[in-house]
Amino acid sequence: MKISEISIKRPSLVIVLFTLLTLGGIFSYMGLGYELVPKFEVNVITVQTVYPGAAPSEVESSVTKVIEDAVASLESVKKIESKSMESVSVVMITLNTGADVNFLLTDAQRKINAVVNDLPEDADPPTLNKFSIDDVAIMNLSVTSKLTEKELFDLLDQKIQPVFARINGVAKVDMAGGEEREIQVSIDPGKLEGYGLSITQVQQIIASSNLDFPTGNVKSRDNQTTLRLSGKFTTIDELRNLPISTASGVMIRLSDIADVRDGIKDIEKVSRVDQANTILLQVFKQSDANAVAVSELVRQTIQTIEKDYTDQDVKIDVASDSTQYTINAANNVMFDLMLAIVLVGFIMLFFLHSMRNAAITMVAIPLSLIATFIALSALGYTLNLMSLLGLSLVVGILVDDAIVVIENIHRHMEMGKNKVRAAYDGAAEIGFTVTAITLVIVVVFLPIAMSTGLVADILRQFCVTVIISTLLSLLVSFTVVPWLYSRFGKIEHINNQSMFGKILLGFESGLDRLIDWMSGILKWALKNTKNKLTTLGITVVLFVASLMLVGKGYVGTDFFPGNDKGEFYLQFELEKDASIEQSNLLTQKAEAYLSKKPEISKMITTVGQASDGMMTASGGSKYKSEIHIFVSEEHRKVEPTKVFAAKLKREMEREMIGAKVKTVAIGIMGAEQAPLMLTVIASSQEDALEYARKAENLLKNIPGATEIKLTSEDGNPEIKVQVDREKMNSLGLNVATVGMTMQTAFSGNNDTKFRMGDTEYDINIRYDEIGRGTIEDVQNLKFTTPSGDVVRLEQFADVAFSSGPTLIERRDKTPSVSVQAQVVGKPAGTIAAEWEAEFSKLELKPGVSFKWGGNMENQQEGFGTDSS
Repeated sequence: MKISEISIKRPSLVIVLFTLLTLGGIFSYMGLGYELVPKFEVNVITVQTVYPGAAPSEVESSVTKVIEDAVASLESVKKIESKSMESVSVVMITLNTGADVNFLLTDAQRKINAVVNDLPEDADPPTLNKFSIDDVAIMNLSVTSKLTEKELFDLLDQKIQPVFARINGVAKVDMAGGEEREIQVSIDPGKLEGYGLSITQVQQIIASSNLDFPTGNVKSRDNQTTLRLSGKFTTIDELRNLPISTASGVMIRLSDIADVRDGIKDIEKVSRVDQANTILLQVFKQSDANAVAVSELVRQTIQTIEKDYTDQDVKIDVASDSTQYTINAANNVMFDLMLAIVLVGFIMLFFLHSMRNAAITMVAIPLSLIATFIALSALGYTLNLMSLLGLSLVVGILVDDAIVVIENIHRHMEMGKNKVRAAYDGAAEIGFTVTAITLVIVVVFLPIAMSTGLVADILRQFCVTVIISTLLSLLVSFTVVPWLYSRFGKIEHINNQSMFGKILLGFESGLDRLIDWMSGILKWALKNTKNKLTTLGITVVLFVASLMLVGKGYVGTDFFPGNDKGEFYLQFELEKDASIEQSNLLTQKAEAYLSKKPEISKMITTVGQASDGMMTASGGSKYKSEIHIFVSEEHRKVEPTKVFAAKLKREMEREMIGAKVKTVAIGIMGAEQAPLMLTVIASSQEDALEYARKAENLLKNIPGATEIKLTSEDGNPEIKVQVDREKMNSLGLNVATVGMTMQTAFSGNNDTKFRMGDTEYDINIRYDEIGRGTIEDVQNLKFTTPSGDVVRLEQFADVAFSSGPTLIERRDKTPSVSVQAQVVGKPAGTIAAEWEAEFSKLELKPGVSFKWGGNMENQQEGFGTDSS
């Protein structure tokens, strides 16, 4: 081949070329970032809207449906899913493969802006985001101090959190736990009634008395001075002594009807690390940032902050750091890569019978691998599990071309040719064959690298790495190998005069016996027609049997293989009317029990939330709690984390009487979704729930399915107020006035702020605890009509206990309920096939249908992409 001839005659060109490639590869490697998995587009837009104090049904009707209607006309929409929870609406828009997510995000924002006025007045503006695997915190920092929890929260919120947020590569820093300061105005409803006032009137008086007004300018001939009315409260006593005029003209002070104090907001979350109270700072990285570099910068910042706040004795500990797993995983793969190179070297030595030839062949590995880093850097790839696994896989492939070329050159030397002539003729003769071998490997991986879809996005870096390395090895085999052999090649024959020769001859003898045995089988198979048919029959039987292993479920299917990080969530759920204090007491009991277990190295506790897949409960979860458990390295060597988690769950079910206990595995991308998810879609929520329960009962009879649950269940206690519109209107009231008054009385109104220095704190106006504790307090809520009369809520509304769903789901603007389950001992695909066979026998009402969701939906699409 011409390229080989040039390499032999002009070696300086080869030396310069591969020197540049090697140096470029080294510098590119130094600039590559570390990631656990490749970046990939999920093609999901999320729209989250907070509607404080609203029940799930109210969130659905007032917020979720409005958002769904607004985004339904977007282009390239694959499906629209929504979740309506207490105080929160989440709408997830899944786009078709290849859609321009950034453009559609802007379009969705425009459409939602057009319907913002249709949302309730007290609902927060909807926030839109692209869903990303970077939405999971990479670090959890535990902060303690000698300050009170309220003072520490202020210090973190105003001083320390912004420092972390400004770190290069940090997207945001969230806080969990602690006591947030607020000014509480707790109104006594009895005193309020005695003075003939309503809570709405008091709220309006406070708001109108707490204003700063720029009122213009005072001008003279020589200068101009700004005129400003300073009317904001400067002290708590000033707020307490606020004058209020009653309907009868009597002047009272706010303290006559309310307890005004500098307090804390209602605690919604409690955080602990190893049973010690703390405030957690959750660090999220930017999508294009290097997680390992961000982690290092955060650790450096911790040292600086601790020095700056030594007087407050601020201590910041890294409770968890996911980048450590990334580094360990990358280091393990790099070790395996080095080990593979060494093993390949030994194999080459045994088969080529020459240290010289083995060394020439092995040159192909570092030259090809190092140069590959140039392409990885140019394509914006990182060092992650996929790219590193590609490098590990390709080690054996890289020497294939070099072996074929060097063996053919060696054959030409044995024909009596000199080294230079043998190198040229050997490479030229085998050039087409070697190229064909390489291209066969390339065409296997090229379609996956060029395809679309989630699976292709995950595998693309793996495939591209293999393709580039293989093509570089082809270049090495036609340039470097012929040149080196033309300079250093030599015919060598092994003998038994040395220990090395004896070992090689022994290996050769064993290899000859294996070849003779296989040759005998081949001769028998080709001896006559009968033997040929027998061989063909055995081959067909084995082929069919191998297919049946998959068809019969002996070889199962999963979307993503399990991964043992040594971490899992242990979650507890009480009755839905349980308070945060009850959940906290139960969780403390669980922590005390777990602290005695040597298998557990660390616990991070959060009361008031429960992680599920990529979503974390953000509201209405006071009856839930979770403990993030880290299993010790020593115990992970004894048994898998999933086995330990299952055993621990059974123990906790015996210990934690009255609580539901479940475990959630933590994979390489955070809390894992339930591997089994079936969504029932119907024309009504009742029908969806009915058939979801039927599907749930069918799954309970299938071995291997565990942690079976419905995503939507009744039982969320609520007090339902049904107004009589005629009576209400006759009194001069309307739904907006009634709703705002109820919300202020029982949830509070914090529109007004109290300024202290440069910081503003909420002034929360609501009834005191005694006045908002029973259904009678709701019934007796007072309203002042336009005519000045005072009426109670029960005079124009029916107030009664009720229950509603904790979560309302919809898919494509239609009611839905999902059935979720974990799997133990069997692949998810096998259980799903058995389950599908059972629920397909059900007689369905009109409008009822089933669809796979979560990992099962991804698996169907991914396997379809790979097979095509």
